[in-house]
Amino acid sequence: MKAVVQRVARARSTPGGEIGPGLCVLLGVAEGDTREDAERLAAKVARLRIFQNEEGKFDRSLLDIGGEALVVSQFTLIADTAKGNRPSFSGAARPEVAEPLYATFCDALAAEGVEVARGIFGARMQVELVNDGPVTIILES
Repeated sequence: MKAVVQRVARARSTPGGEIGPGLCVLLGVAEGDTREDAERLAAKVARLRIFQNEEGKFDRSLLDIGGEALVVSQFTLIADTAKGNRPSFSGAARPEVAEPLYATFCDALAAEGVEVARGIFGARMQVELVNDGPVTIILES
């Protein structure tokens, strides 16, 4: 499981939801990922200290600032580009496996106390965000 986490002033997915200050999380689910991976990654995202304190140091988490999260499923994060110019997505989990794990991640993040908005799994979406910093972190389970 891979997550691209961007600190945002605001973000929205059409179709889907929108948030104010917080994190936009692009989530890729790979073959072999488990419920435990989703729950562990959600806890990491909730506690990732990438928001600044009064001295300007990264010392606050999404939980600390009361921020929101927009979570968008994105199987293309699992792309393998080792051969040729066309990415292979064979390592991505099949939709019937990925969708419940995406939901588990979102539910686990919400259980941590984060307000969660979601993209629509499997839909073609437009994602708009105002990256704050910019700050972008890649996490893997």
